[in-house]
Amino acid sequence: MPPNYHATAVFFRKMSMTLKKSHFAAVLFLVFILFPSFSQEKSPEVRHNWWELIIYRPQNNGDLNNVRCWIKLVDAETGEDVTYTKAKATYEWASIPDRINYYQKTYYLEGGMAAHFNLQKGKYIITVYTPKDKAGYFTSQNPCSNEGDWISNEFYYDTENPTKVIFVVPTADDNGFYNGGWYIDYKAPKYFKFTTPVQ
Repeated sequence: MPPNYHATAVFFRKMSMTLKKSHFAAVLFLVFILFPSFSQEKSPEVRHNWWELIIYRPQNNGDLNNVRCWIKLVDAETGEDVTYTKAKATYEWASIPDRINYYQKTYYLEGGMAAHFNLQKGKYIITVYTPKDKAGYFTSQNPCSNEGDWISNEFYYDTENPTKVIFVVPTADDNGFYNGGWYIDYKAPKYFKFTTPVQ
């Protein structure tokens, strides 16, 4: 065997490995140039906030529109009032849906308002209420069988629930007159120009 055969073989083996590495580097470079998304971290997906809840009170008839009802959230497991500790809220008017408004102190609804709540994960009992002195003008103009506070039913809500909108409507007696109460439901109320009260 010629004395330089081994050296020549080693040289060509190294050249072959170098070419393979160069080829791999070139391919890799082309991949990054032609398909830059491979070299970038994938952007996070934009997803719906599963713990957002909209509480909507559609338009009511006449003076009842101006009677506020205040929203109360209770932790269903502890019984603690968590309205202002486990929730943050803004509101919109149905007539101006693109404008976000910020509550100053308390969370309430008037006719035509929708409150947008961001809730901490958990289970809640939701109610709305109107102290009797806040309904005084309405009741002085409209006979009402309830002379006390207007208090709704209790609505149980779990943040894992797919329902993301619930409705607040006034209650009425058998004759269709408002009787001083509220009803919360996941089903939209019937309409005839204004919200039909629940009897």
